[in-house]
Amino acid sequence: MMLALVLAEVAWRMRKGHGYDARTALTTLGIVAGNIPFAALNALLLGGLFTAAWTIAPIRLPLDDWRTWAAGFPAVEFAYYWFHRASHRVRWLWASHSVHHSATQMTLLSSLRLGWTNLFSAGWIFYVPLVFAGFDPRLVFGLLALNLRYQFFLHTEAVGRLGPVEWIFNTPAHHRLHHASNPAYIDRNYGGVLIVFDRLFGTLATERPDEPIRYGLAHREATANPIRLALREWSYIARDAAVARGPRQLARALFGAP
Repeated sequence: MMLALVLAEVAWRMRKGHGYDARTALTTLGIVAGNIPFAALNALLLGGLFTAAWTIAPIRLPLDDWRTWAAGFPAVEFAYYWFHRASHRVRWLWASHSVHHSATQMTLLSSLRLGWTNLFSAGWIFYVPLVFAGFDPRLVFGLLALNLRYQFFLHTEAVGRLGPVEWIFNTPAHHRLHHASNPAYIDRNYGGVLIVFDRLFGTLATERPDEPIRYGLAHREATANPIRLALREWSYIARDAAVARGPRQLARALFGAP
């Protein structure tokens, strides 16, 4: 289904005169190929870590009760919102997440640009409290997987505004702005499936007619090298940490805003 939609989007973009950057697409496929062994390692190590957390969780909500899933869905969305927000505001997390924002075209295929170092950047910490709150790791990972699959459909210019739907759910219009590198739009619309937490915490924004969206990374040159994209921010962090003078500068180099 994903492949069919990608091909349909290619045809739509060509028919509309938007073009489809083949080099950008090949770079994305290179990132996907490189991510496969890292994803397998993440599954192995994080599966063990979350299972260990589950064994010492003070309460355990039943996995076969619909009420557990009904409570788990907003809980996972809440954790995802703060993980995603931190991934834009904390340099250590941004080093992995920046890969996702590196595409200069907004396409369904670009949704697959995911960093290779997510285990190392430790964004998974945001989901550990859910396990201690009583949610089975299988529920957490299952709902998170659905969250990310839903977001595949958000990475497109083929879908316009969706009216009242946009009050509750994240939509392509919301997510296009999230990928903008314009100063007016940076660090907005962090939601996964829902957009309600952006409304609650003041991070929602909508596109302005006088400010067309520019995609890609602010203050970083575009590159077609998947390895460079995956590791570039880490190299900059290491460079700045090496010349830091004192604990405050070191902390800023590692954990300050990107």
